[in-house]
Amino acid sequence: MSRKFFLPPLAFIAPTLLLVTGSFAGTTPDFQREIRPILSNICYKCHGPDPDERKGGMKGSGGLRFDTEEGSRADLDGTHAIVPGHPEQSDLIARITSNDPDELMPPPKSGKKLSPREIESLRQWIAGGAKYTKHWSYEKPVRPAVPKILNPKSEILNPLDAFILARLEKEKLAPQPEADRSALIRRVALDLTGLPPTPEEAELFLRECAEEDARKEEEKKTRRGGDKGKDASFAPSPSRLVAPSSAYERLVDHLLASPAYGEHWGRAWLDLARYADSAGYADDPPRTIWAYRDWVIRAFNANMPFDQFTIEQIAGDLLPNATQNQIIATAFHRNTMTNSEGGTDDEEFRNAAIVDRANTTMAVWMGTSLACAQCHTHKFDPITNAEYFRLFAFLNNTADADKKDESPVLDLSGAEQKKQRAPWDARLTLLETKIKTLGSGEAAELKAARDEVAKLRKQIESARVTVPVMRELAGDQRRKTRVQLRGNFRVLAEEVSEGVPAAFQPLPKNAPMNRLTLARWLVDENNPLTARVIANRFWESIFGIGLVRTSEEFGAQGEPPSHPELLDWLATELVREKWDVKKFLKLLVTSATYRQSSRVTPEIAERDPDNRLLAHGPRFRMGAEMVRDQALAVSGLLSRKMFGPSVRPPRPNMGLNAAFGGGLDWATSAGEDMHRRALYTEWRRTAPYPSMVTFDAPNREVCTLRRNRTNTPLQALVTMNDPVYIEAAQALARRMVASGASAEEKVRAGFRLTLTRPPSDAELHRLVALHDAVLPTYRQDEKKALEMATNPIGSVPKNADVADLAAWTTVANTLLNLDETVMKR
Repeated sequence: MSRKFFLPPLAFIAPTLLLVTGSFAGTTPDFQREIRPILSNICYKCHGPDPDERKGGMKGSGGLRFDTEEGSRADLDGTHAIVPGHPEQSDLIARITSNDPDELMPPPKSGKKLSPREIESLRQWIAGGAKYTKHWSYEKPVRPAVPKILNPKSEILNPLDAFILARLEKEKLAPQPEADRSALIRRVALDLTGLPPTPEEAELFLRECAEEDARKEEEKKTRRGGDKGKDASFAPSPSRLVAPSSAYERLVDHLLASPAYGEHWGRAWLDLARYADSAGYADDPPRTIWAYRDWVIRAFNANMPFDQFTIEQIAGDLLPNATQNQIIATAFHRNTMTNSEGGTDDEEFRNAAIVDRANTTMAVWMGTSLACAQCHTHKFDPITNAEYFRLFAFLNNTADADKKDESPVLDLSGAEQKKQRAPWDARLTLLETKIKTLGSGEAAELKAARDEVAKLRKQIESARVTVPVMRELAGDQRRKTRVQLRGNFRVLAEEVSEGVPAAFQPLPKNAPMNRLTLARWLVDENNPLTARVIANRFWESIFGIGLVRTSEEFGAQGEPPSHPELLDWLATELVREKWDVKKFLKLLVTSATYRQSSRVTPEIAERDPDNRLLAHGPRFRMGAEMVRDQALAVSGLLSRKMFGPSVRPPRPNMGLNAAFGGGLDWATSAGEDMHRRALYTEWRRTAPYPSMVTFDAPNREVCTLRRNRTNTPLQALVTMNDPVYIEAAQALARRMVASGASAEEKVRAGFRLTLTRPPSDAELHRLVALHDAVLPTYRQDEKKALEMATNPIGSVPKNADVADLAAWTTVANTLLNLDETVMKR
């Protein structure tokens, strides 16, 4: 199951909290990291922001509140929940330590219980004055000083390393040495492009590294005076005193400049955009919106600053003299589902789309789960029901209205498509005029004309290239927004105007209340959340887990950051560098922290199983699209064709139908289209591509902020038996056979292609032995050998040994199924 707007319970968070926080006897606990999570999880439901759910105190008092300092100190019928400095006088302590079930808080029937540690933390906090502070994520990030490191031997390649090493020193842990270079080039290539390096790229990198090592060694000798007898011309020249760009930095720049970079990072954004090639709901009809997907890829490859990337997607149509590309960008919010089934209420589903847009906007940019405020004031975060609909109002005045034709759309047809359509358009106009003149007595002619009209419309539509976009309503067409009671679009309360929650920075004075103002507010440097959320999301993509683990939730129910100062440094760095995404990613992957070996020591495995302290390099399974793309890449099958309509690669015949009988026939694309990168695969919401679902890809009905990573037997069945992976094994085997005369040379070639490294002696001997063990079986069964070597890839090369090729296909299939192959480490 994909993780969507997920609020993790404290039970899930607690183990990590112990890692990153913890008070000592006699010290006052930190409110944000230790006290607020207790109050939020245990108390806020009945004593939090929502007045309708609030309990405690005299009738009409408004109830007891623990989400505000004033509320926690209020006089409630002669008692005070908190008396600062006096836990013995505080009713909170009396109630949470009571032995009377009728007095005990939380009530036994709630199923919640405070631990002795939590009770003691609350006691110490009250004794220390019970001071409240604003939630950490609602405070604007302040750039912290880079910490000083005690160990002079620790490698610091950029400031983020200092933050990581300072924490490791505090924990009395040491980082791992730099990863093997073959592992490092594979890791960074996968991270920046989603594809493994080619053998040529790896060879060039390793050669440049060797030359760099030799040069450094020569310079060391010179500094030690080891070359006194040599000619003075060997002394370092002034130009050599400035270190040249390292081989690794040149590699990173090469990968960032690759078109594959935009495809890889664009794919990740499509989860957030809930991009799909179908409209959703039960019928799930096809939708043409691939021009938006292509816009995202181009934006990443052009290194569009993230603030501009944001503004164009939320409100590109409202920019002065908006370009065609800026209007295409607004399809971000046209990815919402539409329901064109007979009998449905267009206004109901238009409203549902606006709800989704409000929720998605706050989740993607501000890491805030807004959905519950649609029905009532948020129970945990300071967001009221009315504030929800003030945000809703920004998005409530676009021209789309859940229509079957997806209007408004932008016609992107080129001259060729328009020329093709011209005679059909003319004929259609003639027929529509004729139909108006035909009488009821000419039924046969009328039917024939209508049938031809229907056929022509299909032809015309097939020759059009369109994309649904946002268009703002004007004048008397504009809608009024009212609070919807309990989230019911038919039960309306007071009218509200556009606005943002008071907990965040205010909107600019005198700014027009439209989507463009909202978009600029999201990326304003005074916004406390956006830069943190985006920096954390990039960190999560690279290191496998965010500095804030709950990357989908930065509010009261989220987890505090493992390295709060580092998160703020990164957030301010992203803004300081003018939202330059490539520069930010380069910062991450050129750090010593990233370049560490991923080897896990027993001590680290026990103390920090999730690698929150970063005492070793990243190590986790690749995502669904990367697993498939890598198999195609190493086999030589991958097509690098970019852009255009989505494609249908081979998949098992599953006999799938939509809920109400709509066919989901899957005719495999012809030619190279069947081997294109996974992000070009047609994405049907009711029936996503099966092998990618098995590797945790979502259906994209709604925004998916973080994919789960699972490990199931079904995944191995896919990579061993799915037609795509069988064909990849067959193609890889042919590359191996063509690489050398001996079995050992073939295995070495397979390893270089698949894992970017040579095999160990043990690995080499085992795979040669596997080939030799299965070869006699294929020699004895020609039909089985032919099936293994040719289905589905096609006939074998001229003069090829079919049985031998089948045996090498078995070896190739084994290589594609190695744990190391599907891991990034």
